[in-house]
Amino acid sequence: MNLNKIIINHKVYQADNLHTLLENESTEVSWPGLVYAFLQNWFDDSDVIITHTSGSTGQPKEIRLKKQAMINSATMTNSFFGLGAGKTALLCLPASYIAGKMMLVRAIAGGFNLICVEPEANPFKNLSTKIDFAAITPYQLNHSLNSLRTFPVKNIIVGGSPVNAALEKACENIPAALYETYGMTETASHIALRKFNGEKSEYFHVLDGVSIRQDERNCLVINAPHLTDEELITNDIVEIQDEQNFRWLGRADSVINSGGVKVFPEQLERKLQTLIDIPFFISAIDDKILGQKVVLVAECNANELRKIELLLQKPLSNISKYEIPKAFHHLEKFVYSSSNKVLRKETLNEALKADKR
Repeated sequence: MNLNKIIINHKVYQADNLHTLLENESTEVSWPGLVYAFLQNWFDDSDVIITHTSGSTGQPKEIRLKKQAMINSATMTNSFFGLGAGKTALLCLPASYIAGKMMLVRAIAGGFNLICVEPEANPFKNLSTKIDFAAITPYQLNHSLNSLRTFPVKNIIVGGSPVNAALEKACENIPAALYETYGMTETASHIALRKFNGEKSEYFHVLDGVSIRQDERNCLVINAPHLTDEELITNDIVEIQDEQNFRWLGRADSVINSGGVKVFPEQLERKLQTLIDIPFFISAIDDKILGQKVVLVAECNANELRKIELLLQKPLSNISKYEIPKAFHHLEKFVYSSSNKVLRKETLNEALKADKR
């Protein structure tokens, strides 16, 4: 394994010719510039890569990842998908985030060709080369459905945010094998995968070298000594099927206690996603009687919000009376992070302010 070179768009780059990546670029903050900056760091003498969490569940924080841990993670993924010399993968994510960084490390560890394109909604639309492996976001998948019905891609991992029920249903006739990822910056990308088309599953399957358990809160605890020095205690409430498979239920810090009944916002959203075709999320606000009451926040105008209210007044077989939203709020535009994730707390606060105006 040669960790000092990478093949990008069929050209071999090493430390001495890395600058040629920027020959036609005027700035290092362009997407090729971000690739260049990461590879500069990778080929230096440091043992670590400094990256940051996305900030979607709290303040972004600096993470120092060992290069060896990143190689171990890359090797784990390459082995699962059979990636090595002679294969071709696609980088269509910014190299400023862990998902983009890890695509580069996988190419280094696997010695395969990495096609690099500008990150955009549909990164497949101008491709002419068969792709063995790609990593994309749910947003990109949603905008690439038509292309992926005919363009040859073998395996695609989808991460950054959960794959919702409506998007999963839309992928039923996609030929590529689609996998939802579970992981975080601290684990140098994913530690588990869930296939959500073809022979799909509700459960995430942990990769080789990873073991899992639950703590007293029923939250997932990850033991992956090749990736992290210590056990990683998460805030994700899970249902463990066996030592290799678990189902994600939601985050412990988002569970709603309404009249003594626990409501998982993420699970309720999944039930509603086949009924509501505009962006929305479930949250809660304080209530004198219930303690917390379930609320729905939608990215829409007042007329569209009223349609949702009327829809949810009808009996729904898969939704209990405790889960039915007790209040509805809207914003014309949600508050998003720099990585295009909805900032729920900030969005709810803005929606509540808008209702008081």
